[in-house]
Amino acid sequence: MKVINVTASKNYDVIIGEGILDSLGERCVSLFGKSRAVIVTDSNVKEHWLDAAKKSLQLAGIETLVFVFSAGEDSKSKETLFELLEFAAENKITRSDFLVALGGGVTGDMTGLAASLCLRGIPFVQVPTSLLAAVDSSVGGKTAVNLNAGKNLVGAFYQPSLVLCDTNTLSTLPDEEFANGMAEIIKYGVIFDKELFDKVRGGDVKSDMENIIARCVELKRDVVAKDEFDKGDRQLLNFGHTMAHSIEKCSNFEIPHGSAVAIGMVIAARASHALGWSDEDCTAAIIEANKNNNLPCECDFAPADLADIALSDKKRTGGTINFVIPKVMGECVLKKIPVDVLYQIAEYK
Repeated sequence: MKVINVTASKNYDVIIGEGILDSLGERCVSLFGKSRAVIVTDSNVKEHWLDAAKKSLQLAGIETLVFVFSAGEDSKSKETLFELLEFAAENKITRSDFLVALGGGVTGDMTGLAASLCLRGIPFVQVPTSLLAAVDSSVGGKTAVNLNAGKNLVGAFYQPSLVLCDTNTLSTLPDEEFANGMAEIIKYGVIFDKELFDKVRGGDVKSDMENIIARCVELKRDVVAKDEFDKGDRQLLNFGHTMAHSIEKCSNFEIPHGSAVAIGMVIAARASHALGWSDEDCTAAIIEANKNNNLPCECDFAPADLADIALSDKKRTGGTINFVIPKVMGECVLKKIPVDVLYQIAEYK
């Protein structure tokens, strides 16, 4: 088991290990006392891990309610968010109670935003059950839901009180979902850590997941400690995401986030090299890592459509947008570019 402390506006532990879901209740009692909890989960995760999480909380003396929503990106919406808030209000949740996000990135993002809004802020706990959530979205306090205009356009920075990552939960992931998490791990390697990239490049990773997850969390912890509110270095974590969000929207979210990030990283690397921004062409290595981890490397959408959607991205500031480029493998930098250059970048899809 590994314990990583995150220092931000709220300090908290990220606990990673095998079979630790059973400790959820006692850990929550130590944080909140014997208050009430609302487990928020989707219709898929419910079938695998809800009973264990609920049992742990109840055995610790915590009265536990459950809110279940339909699995999928479509539920990351203002409608589901307000259904959750109404559920909390109808059940007279107080500021001494807490929410538990049991699931992947959609669950964690939406539950965190609900916690920030409920009674002007109640605690919440992240229990990631997808690899993508374990290595990325459960840590750092970014919460959000989508709008018709784009992803994550309504949100808040709101840190959890605890992140409990039981690596056993990864055993029930479909292969595609596991691959989506690998895209974020590859991303961390390209941005910060060539050794991590080399470890996962060949695709043989499942025997070392605790250490790989812990390394990604350490990297994110360090970035969040320096730039919690995404004004500087934290934007490096958006490598591949500018075009990824466009790819997701162009596909009506049929292409999941991790797969879109995988394609977005290839576009960013290829464009950065072609436009003379990189010191090393990282494209071939990223393509190899994607393929070995069952991730896509290209899409068929029109470049103009990708660029048009990217113009509404929250990373845009007036007439410029911060674009993440790989200088060399293991080192990325931010480059402020005019928004019209996005049309050039999209040509390298």
